[in-house]
Amino acid sequence: MIIYGKQVVLYVLDRHPNLIEEVMFSKDIEPKLFKRFTSLNKKIIKLDNKKAQSLAKGGNHQGFFLKLKEFETSSLKDIKDSDFVVVLDGLTDVGNIGAICRTAYSLGVNTIIASNVKQLNFEGIAKTSSGALFDISFCHNPNSLDVANELKQNGFKLFGASMDGIDLKGFENDCEKTALVLGNEGDGLSNKMIKKLDQKISIKMSNNFDSLNVSVAGGILIYNLKK
Repeated sequence: MIIYGKQVVLYVLDRHPNLIEEVMFSKDIEPKLFKRFTSLNKKIIKLDNKKAQSLAKGGNHQGFFLKLKEFETSSLKDIKDSDFVVVLDGLTDVGNIGAICRTAYSLGVNTIIASNVKQLNFEGIAKTSSGALFDISFCHNPNSLDVANELKQNGFKLFGASMDGIDLKGFENDCEKTALVLGNEGDGLSNKMIKKLDQKISIKMSNNFDSLNVSVAGGILIYNLKK
């Protein structure tokens, strides 16, 4: 797993140095900072500009790269001790998933579950989450029915974000275990997941505007549902 960009690289250096396998730079680093990397006793590689651009796939790398251990997802069985989880029902946009990871971690969500999608770009999610991906339990199970059934068997009440849901303003969540389900960027919640919901919820909009970015909506909903 390769991550790049100064912010996320320094975040991993500070908080998860055990994940680092190799350090790569494409520019000279300030000596004090360079010493922190050398203290890891890991291989340090100097990249030329062409190689750096290739690794970053044209992204803004700022000269900082890390090779990390492969990202390990959590098991769906691990949710039994959680009290608040966020389910991503078919989300694919790396920016949105990363932003949701940041918000979820900062607001105390226990676990994020990605369902109804076969593959995920964890390198991209790590970058767009500013490293929060490594601090929150993240489960990937492509079968949304399995996810919904497992949650219900473990006592979760499923709330789905939907334009036709009840207005969240003034809503009191008295559930011991809450699962917030966010649909994908284009089609919203899948029919399979809708049938498993206990309650649809929405955010009342003003000014004849009826659309929020899923990561923004997710943040508002988490904040209001979280005890």
